[in-house]
Amino acid sequence: MIRYALRCDRSHDFESWFQSSAAYDSQVKRKLVTCPICGSAKVEKAIMAPRVVGKKGRGRATPPAEPTATTPAPAPEAAQSAPTSLLMAQERELRAKLKELRDHIVKNADNVGERFATEARAMHYGDKEHRPIYGEASPDEAKSLIDEGIEVSPLPTLPEDRN
Repeated sequence: MIRYALRCDRSHDFESWFQSSAAYDSQVKRKLVTCPICGSAKVEKAIMAPRVVGKKGRGRATPPAEPTATTPAPAPEAAQSAPTSLLMAQERELRAKLKELRDHIVKNADNVGERFATEARAMHYGDKEHRPIYGEASPDEAKSLIDEGIEVSPLPTLPEDRN
């Protein structure tokens, strides 16, 4: 997976995840990548710093950025509680973004239910016009679609969806 910082033609900045850079190129070409703020499909990659993470025991991860005027260093007395509260804040932010992504997909795509694999293939092979869809597929069906070069990904599931 790769995360890109993106910008639409109306200068809205946002981020999105893609299976690969080729998947990004394909989705942009088919106008499937749209700005979540204004809906524009005129999207391009924005300048972003690479994030390099080393394997445990091998290499080194990129060192953390030095504090700047916009990111002040935490006060010494707050240093002990900062990791826990920061993690909780990051988790809340991630859950909010996943919910926003899921809501965007549900609002802007057609639910084709159990016909998902059939519909995805028909669009991929040009039998039907491309449109955003979501639905249900077994793990075997999803693997088969991916093996055929059809880009699919699961809808984000949040903990509260499982209760």
